[in-house]
Amino acid sequence: MRILVTGAAGQLGRSLAAPLARHDVTAYARAELDITDLAAVRAAVAAVQPDVVINAAAYNRVDDAEADATDAYRGNALAPRNLALATAERGVPIVHVSTDYVFDGRGTRPYHEYDATNPQSAYGRSKLAGEVAVREINPRHYVVRTAWVYHEQGANFPRTMLSLATRPEVRVVDDQLGCPTYAPHLAQAIAQLIETGAFGTYHFAGSGSVTWYGLTCRLYALRGIRTPVVPVATEEFPRPAPRPRYSVLTTLQEPRIVLPPWQDALAEFCRALG
Repeated sequence: MRILVTGAAGQLGRSLAAPLARHDVTAYARAELDITDLAAVRAAVAAVQPDVVINAAAYNRVDDAEADATDAYRGNALAPRNLALATAERGVPIVHVSTDYVFDGRGTRPYHEYDATNPQSAYGRSKLAGEVAVREINPRHYVVRTAWVYHEQGANFPRTMLSLATRPEVRVVDDQLGCPTYAPHLAQAIAQLIETGAFGTYHFAGSGSVTWYGLTCRLYALRGIRTPVVPVATEEFPRPAPRPRYSVLTTLQEPRIVLPPWQDALAEFCRALG
């Protein structure tokens, strides 16, 4: 299979290399392909002639989006719209990765693919706009929602917590519940999905749920770190963008691809760190 990947330098983009190794992959980082440029996207798709396009690129600066929604919409709505147009013109399937932030966080049970969306932040609204564009333009789509993605490289929550471990104590939010997702496991699920031809919307996130505090406690235990971790409320860390208090994801879709438990994923992450 010939595959075109955008966002190749990101956590997911890097992670896709291994599960797609048996395929013919052309991967573009942002500096190599500006997917907000429709002409450039069309030219890339024409040159590669892919059997599927995987969009792993995104604008992820959640707080910055509140003050600069235009950039968020360019990266999260216009860019996937361009990819959807270029692929639809050639009858090529597209994978687009979205987020738990499309939900309002007021739920009391895990969100599945058929639950109503209601984003509360500019970032979440821009991601939902990208989903809508992909669905409306290219019927051969896989929209994959995920959450709390991390990798041993790049900027992410576990790496930040490890960098703070030299402090006398670490204060961590304990009233936001979600699904930590290890990027290599997400990449493996996407690699499985593109083999199915079962187009639609999917939730791929680490199995189970935990708060940021609980995740930090587990991480420190795995790394043998004795720094005290103190649970705090969201209000102690005011941020420009509201965070969903409850964004646990589950899947109803067939084929039902389920990621490993978040505890196993975190242990794998720690082994990868060395």
